[in-house]
Order: sequence, then structure tokens, then C-alpha cells
Amino acid sequence: MTDENLPAGPANDNRGLPARAEAGRVDLHRGGTALVLEAQEERRDDDEIDLLAYWRILVKRRRLIASVLAGVVALALLATLTATPIYRATTVLQLDKDGIQVVQVDGIQPGDDRGFDPSFLQTQYELIKSRSLAERVANELGLDQAALDRLSEPGWLGRMLALLKPKGKQEERNQASASGTDAATELRDAAKLVGDNLSIEPVRNSRLVKINFDSPSPQFSARAANAIAEGYIASGLERRFGASSYAKTYLEDQLKLTKAKLEDSERKLVQFAQQENLINTGENGQSLAVQNLTQLNAALAAAQDQRIRAQARWRQASSGAMPADMIGNSNIRVLQQEKGQLQSQYQLKLQTFKPDYPEMLQLKSQIDELNRQIARETGGVRASVKAEYDAAAAQEQMLTQQIATLRTQALDVDGRSIQYNILKREVDTNRQLYDGLLQRFKEVGVAGDMRANNISIIDRAEVPRWRFKPNLTLNLAIGLLLGAMLGVLAAFLLEFLDDTIKTPDDVEHKLKLPVLGIIPKLGPKENLGEVALDTQSSFSEAYRSVRTALQFATDHGVPKSLLVTSSGPGEGKSTTALALARNLTQLGKRVLLVDADLRKPSLHKTLGLKAESGLSHLLAGGCTFGAAVQRTDDERLHVILAGPLPPNPAELLSGSKLVSLLTVGAERYDHVIIDGPPVLGLADAPILANAIDGTLLVVNSAKTKIGAAQAALKRLYVARARILGGLLTKYDARAAGYGYGYGYGGAYAYYSYGDKPRLTKG
Repeated sequence: MTDENLPAGPANDNRGLPARAEAGRVDLHRGGTALVLEAQEERRDDDEIDLLAYWRILVKRRRLIASVLAGVVALALLATLTATPIYRATTVLQLDKDGIQVVQVDGIQPGDDRGFDPSFLQTQYELIKSRSLAERVANELGLDQAALDRLSEPGWLGRMLALLKPKGKQEERNQASASGTDAATELRDAAKLVGDNLSIEPVRNSRLVKINFDSPSPQFSARAANAIAEGYIASGLERRFGASSYAKTYLEDQLKLTKAKLEDSERKLVQFAQQENLINTGENGQSLAVQNLTQLNAALAAAQDQRIRAQARWRQASSGAMPADMIGNSNIRVLQQEKGQLQSQYQLKLQTFKPDYPEMLQLKSQIDELNRQIARETGGVRASVKAEYDAAAAQEQMLTQQIATLRTQALDVDGRSIQYNILKREVDTNRQLYDGLLQRFKEVGVAGDMRANNISIIDRAEVPRWRFKPNLTLNLAIGLLLGAMLGVLAAFLLEFLDDTIKTPDDVEHKLKLPVLGIIPKLGPKENLGEVALDTQSSFSEAYRSVRTALQFATDHGVPKSLLVTSSGPGEGKSTTALALARNLTQLGKRVLLVDADLRKPSLHKTLGLKAESGLSHLLAGGCTFGAAVQRTDDERLHVILAGPLPPNPAELLSGSKLVSLLTVGAERYDHVIIDGPPVLGLADAPILANAIDGTLLVVNSAKTKIGAAQAALKRLYVARARILGGLLTKYDARAAGYGYGYGYGGAYAYYSYGDKPRLTKG
């Protein structure tokens, strides 16, 4: 026997296994299809909204949604038909910010501010709904206890609810004692009735408001709506008149107090001025010393400016350069011009005559005379500049001395004027308060008798002819909407609480396994044995599809040995093992089917064979391989049943006999199909999976838990099982709400040869 025939070869020999790489769990136990699924799953956006998945959930739970929808609509219809009809009467009012202003008096009446206040209309709405107005309307309508009982009479729905919840003795005694209550309690109940049935409806983009009143009596609804409008207008006028009267009385008292304060403050001011000998003549209350000091400061600034200019002129004249304005005002320029002319003549004649020539001497004497005149004029100008500077300096010194004297006087007056200024400010404040109050009192007196109304009735309420509620159309629409929402919510809630594997996508995404096949769920009238034997049924066609998928699961076709297992019992693994064995025999293969479920075997019942000897005997050494093998109605299909149930199945499967069985079976048969036990809770399936070439995990649609299937896969991976993929059984495409078309649910029905085949040309 060679290594290639063994179910588990040497450590570094991977030739006889479908996937034996040691790099990691995915490479060790999964084929290329699983890798592709993982790569696609990694590329999937976690935030992507799959609308098709939600639509499938709604289709799947369509019966639940329809039931909830019908129930809610029925309840809405019942409540509408049994409710007491309510009639609504409406009065339309116009709310203006201000009434007709005959006399302009601001701030006297409540809410009398100029400009539009956004809170004005809301304030008026709350005033209409106030308790005081409700009590006023109740008094005007004359609501007694009999009228309250008549208006509060329950309808059919209320009486039905009262029958379901009868009143106790204590409640009956309270109701009997309440019948004899006083007038205050009766008024409070009447006001509550008015307030509960009143509703305010503002008209958008306007100052109109609708006052609606609902009651079982149409006549009472119209009376109440009009009474509320009239009472609201009357209460507004009363508030305005009350505010004017209160303002007038308040202003009278304040005028008396302010006048007394003004007289007292004036008396104190005059007395203090006489005592301190203070005189204020300025507009700002300044003393004479301060006023003089201010004037002298201005004069000193002008004198300093004049002295600085004179000093600059004197310095210029002292340096020899005469000021230009002084030279212009004297004869110096004329003399200098004459001197220049004589010097020119002298120099011209000097070329002809000698200096001692009489004419030359005459010119020399004229030039000397002009020099003496220029010197006298220059001296006079310099003396004038010096005199101007001296006068400016003397004036500045005098002003400085006088200011020093006045500064001392001003400081003394200011020190004595502190209390005077305080008293004067008090007099001015009291005078302003008195003048303002007096003006306000006169305005209030003029406006007191004028009642300006800013509220008017546009449309009075009329007796309604049609009931306002219950509205059958609206209630049915609300029932439809609410029922649809509740149905969809219940559908999604049940769907997300359902943690079972339902679709092929769940197998691929939750278990990361390729789907090798989908077995449709049989109808209620279909028998498993008959459908399995019918080669033209969709059930058989589905298993033929699984056989085809297994042929491509490994590089050498269908594995030599194949284990069929599941996470729990009742998921269809025995049916799958038998169906695959029969489908392989249809290809001319010799197949050995082994029932390895040594705890709860089922193949002997399905095949109708006796389980006197079987796998338990063979593994225990009680019989030979040939004695354990039994023939079936198919000459290519042989079977080894489980045999008597042993007390230690895991120990039997862990022995060397299992390897020998698989080796001999692989030599004598083309394929060995093992119907294994469930994975969870037992050690049998992992032991078998480790010794077999390939493992097929069967998942029951809408029954197998996701956690259970993942736990089963984890146990198989730990046992180093070669998992080829998953098989989804008992799948109902209609119930799942998935339209898989020819790829899934509809393909097997289409190709199940249900109709007579027809030959066509081409």
C-alpha cells in the first residue's frame, strides 16, 4: 500500500490531498473559491446599504406585514364606527398689535409697544386658552352638572371600554359624592370642559386666528365658539381700562412724593450757597474764579506765543541779519541802492581819475554819508525789535503771576463747591422726574376714557352641518400607514432576531465557504423516498449539481473519500450522503457508503437493510471487511451500516482500523462516502474529518444557527479537516424572498423534466 492511498500521508507530502498548505488556516482548509469569497468580502463596503436585501426581507415576511396591516386597519375602522361624532364650530378673529390711536400715549396699556413683537400673537393664543377666560365662558353659557354629563357622555367605544374595566365600589362612592359638589367644583369642571375642547388655529402669513370648539352637539359648539371670542374681547378691554386707571392713581402718588423731594432739595441748595458765599454764573455752574482762570490761561498762551516770536526776531537782529519785514518798512533798501549806484560810478571813474581828484573825493564823501545813514537806520530797527521782545516778556510774566493767584482762589472755591454740586445735581434730577411725571399724568388723564380695541370678529361661528371627527378616510389612511410601519418594523425585528442561516449568501458571508449546491425544500405532499428515486425531479437535479461541483472541488475531481457532516442533527446529511452516492454510481463509479454515525444511525431504515453487523463490528475486530459490506438494489453501490451501537464510538474511530477501512475501501471502490455524525457536542466528526480527503458541511436553511455553524467549522479546522464547501438543504426560495433565478431556486424546477421534452431544429 502506497502513501498516495492513505488518508493522511507524510508530513511534507501534499500530492494526495485537495488542500494541504501549512501557511495559515485559510490556505490549510479552504480552496481557491473560499479565497475569492474572502477577497470579495474584504472589498465590500461596510457602510453600503443593500436595498435588495431589505426588499427580500419584506418579501419573505409579507404574510406577517399583511396580517399586521389588516389588524391595524380593522382596529382603525372599528374605532371610527364606534366613536361619538364630534362637531366643530369656528370663529375667525383679527389680532392687531394696536387699536385706533386717538391720542398717542405709549406704554400705558399692556403690550402697547411699537413695532411687531414675534411673541405678541403667541401671548394672545395663550390668553385665549387661559383658565380665567374658560371660567368666564362657562358662566356665560350657564353650564350646570346636567349639561356637563350630557356633553361628556361616552360613545359606543367608551361604553365597551367601561364594560371591559368595571368601576369599583370606591369609584362609585366617589362619583356619588361628586354629584353633590359645590358651585366652585362645578365651575372648575365646566372650565375644564371648555379648555379641553378649545383649539387655536393661526392662519399663516396673517394676523387672523381661528377659534375652534368641538363637542357632540353642533348647536353648543357654535354657542361656545362665539362666547369664547366675545369673552376674549371683553377681557382685553377690561385689562386695558384697568391698566389706565391704575397708571393714573400711581402717577398721582408719585407726583406728590416727587414734588416734596424737589422743594426740599432746592431749599438745601440755596441755604448751602448762602452759607459758603458761592456764586455760579456760568452755564455749566462754574465759579467766577474758574471762569477768570480759564480766560487768563488763554491769554497766557497767546502771550507766550508772541514772546517766542519776538525773541526769535531779536536773536536774528542781534546776529546781524535784519528781519525782512523790518527792512521793508525802513529806508535801508533805498539807501543801499543809492550807495550801490555811487560805488559803481566811483569804480568807473577810478579808471580815469586818481582818488584825490576833486570829483572822486566828492563821490567818496557821498558814499560815506550813505554808510552813516544806513548805520543809523539799522540801529533804529534793532532797537525796535529789542523793545518788542522786552514788552512781550513783561506781559508773559505778568499773566503768569496773575494766573498763580487765581489758581489758588479756584482751588479754594472748588473745594467748597463739592457739596454744592451734589445738592445741585439732586435738584436737577428731582426737577426732571417731576416734569416727566406731570407730563405723563396729563397724557393718561386724556387717554383714560378712550377704549381702543385691537381685536375684531371677522366671521362668527355657525352651526356645523357635518361632523368633524371621526374622519373615516383619514383614520383609514392613518391605519394603513401605521399598519404598514408596524408590519415592516415587526418584519425587520424578527429578521434581525433570527440568527439562522437562510440563504446561500449567508453561507458565503457568514461561514466563508463556497456553496457547492442548494437542495430545494420538498412540498407538503412530496415524499422524500419517491422524490429521491425520481431522477427527473428538481430534488435529484439539485444533487446532480452538487456532484458536478464536487468534480471541480479538487484538482483530481471528486475526492476519493468524502465525509458528509453537519453542525447538528436533522439537517439532511444522511439524505445527502445517500443521494451523492447514487449520483456517483450514475457515472459508472463504484461507491462505498459508510454510516459512521455510531450514536444515531439512520441509513439502515432508509435502505431497508438489517444492521446486524456493520462499522462498529469492523472497527472492533468482530468481522472482516467483506462481511461488513452489504449490497443494495444498485450493483455499483455498496454500504457498510453502523451496526450495533457501541459504548465508546470515539475510541473506535480513533483506532488504526479506520485508516485500514479507508485504505481498503479506496482500493476496491472509486469513492468512499462517509455519513458522519454531527460536529457539535461529539468528538466523532473531527476524528473522521482528519482522516478523510474532503469534508462537506450540510447546513439546514432557516434552522441552523450561525453560531452553531461557525463553532462546527472551528472544530473541524482545529482537527485539520479539508472542508470543500457547504451544502444548503431544505431551501425555500419563495419563503426566503430571494429571486435567485436560474442560478438557484428556479433552475432546478426549470430543468426537472416535468414537461414532455420537445425536439426542435437546430
